[in-house]
Amino acid sequence: MSDRGGNDDMAHGSENAGETGAAGETGGVRRSRLLDYAEPAAAPAATSEPLISDDAVARARHEWAVQLGEFRRTAVLVPTDEDGAPLVGDLGGIRWIYAFSHESALARFAMARGEGGREWPYQRLLGARLLDAAVPAAGVPCGVALDVGTEGEGVLFPPVTGIVPEEAAVDTGSTADADATVDTAVGIRG
Repeated sequence: MSDRGGNDDMAHGSENAGETGAAGETGGVRRSRLLDYAEPAAAPAATSEPLISDDAVARARHEWAVQLGEFRRTAVLVPTDEDGAPLVGDLGGIRWIYAFSHESALARFAMARGEGGREWPYQRLLGARLLDAAVPAAGVPCGVALDVGTEGEGVLFPPVTGIVPEEAAVDTGSTADADATVDTAVGIRG
């Protein structure tokens, strides 16, 4: 036993501490005896199977296409600021135009912002007009956030190929790249 530098062998749980190359030591670094009892974690088995089946991906893409098509054909409420410009928020380098499917969703958004007592002017626009005209006109990466503040019902339409015009998309590349970007955006793969 030694009283210099705190090398009390028993206090540190190693009977062989201080011996170079002794069990429980690695390059002079002491190891707790508890590690002798710990079972190493099993490495995950390598598998060539995808985490999500091709059928599930195809179904999710179809559901997303249906939802996108429905949004494009639907008139939504777009709150405006005092100058009549759409109300937007910036997050993660993307500008999001706020849109709402009905007045109660807009009211929940206003309440969540603590601004439920004021009047909220809005325009009624087709989703297609937002995606095809307003997004490119923003001049910065821009998407549409539908029903923000409505738990479980919000949807993001990010500025990617297949959702917005190519000149406004941030993922200009091959069709495979665009598919992967949309898959990630809608939560299919990530």
